[in-house]
Amino acid sequence: MNQEHIDLSGQAAIVTGSGRGLGLAFARALARAGAAVVVNDVDADAARQAAQLIASEGGRAVAEVVAVGSAEAADRLVARAVDSFGRLDILCTNAGILRDRVLWNMSDDEFDRVIETHLRGTFTCVRAAVRRMRSQGEGGRVVLVSSISGQRGKFGQGNYAAAKAGIAAMARTWALECARANVTVNAIVPVAMTQMVASIAALAPVAQAMARGEPLPETVRQGLGLGTPEDVAPLLVFLASRAAANVSGQCIGIGGDKLSLWSQPAEVRVAYRDGGWDAEAIARSWAQGVGQRLEPYGDEIKLPE
Repeated sequence: MNQEHIDLSGQAAIVTGSGRGLGLAFARALARAGAAVVVNDVDADAARQAAQLIASEGGRAVAEVVAVGSAEAADRLVARAVDSFGRLDILCTNAGILRDRVLWNMSDDEFDRVIETHLRGTFTCVRAAVRRMRSQGEGGRVVLVSSISGQRGKFGQGNYAAAKAGIAAMARTWALECARANVTVNAIVPVAMTQMVASIAALAPVAQAMARGEPLPETVRQGLGLGTPEDVAPLLVFLASRAAANVSGQCIGIGGDKLSLWSQPAEVRVAYRDGGWDAEAIARSWAQGVGQRLEPYGDEIKLPE
């Protein structure tokens, strides 16, 4: 995706969780397009080094070290953007953690921490940002980060999948609520080789090849739609630009050589029965009616042969 005609000069952005990995790629891409960026991370060294890297590349960036989740953290991020750059135009909620565990072994803390960071952190940051954008009266761009796990589910990720599905639902809802203020809200569904993704056992050979500096083969870039964080970042730049002024409420996938639009939840088959349904009537009609072909679920990654 070519960024040379997209100019975000004069705009200010916040990217949560941008000290490394996908978030850093997002922040650098926005800065290269001309936006001033608040880099956020819980790791102070990572946040400051990311801001310094962006500055060394000719961009403008400041670091704000805080864990997203609370309203206070969100207010700090918005205040840092306004104090540093005078405004806020773009928010990308990328911060996230994993605490994978199968249902019967997952602790309350493992569930709560993932929900706090992903779901509550997205809510509080977007709320604070949209309040600022509405007060400026010039619109804005909000880009959330969802996941294939949130679209299809994934073994051992009940907490993460629930949060990412919630994020997709919030994007659709907030797109409706923010439309009159000319604030678009979309969700990216990225597929990139980050530290999180590299921990998936099936992708160990790909991660090892990337670590050796080897290019990803077409079977991975197109077959899996998997690439680098830098392959994902241009979608954020597009969604932040005037070119995407009419794009809102969408879940858009990107990874490797693949760009996709995810379908919105919809009824796929419907049946009616005069007087309503009892359990026996559902059982009699199920296999030939609504249940004749069940929907797929689960996201099992397998390397192409």
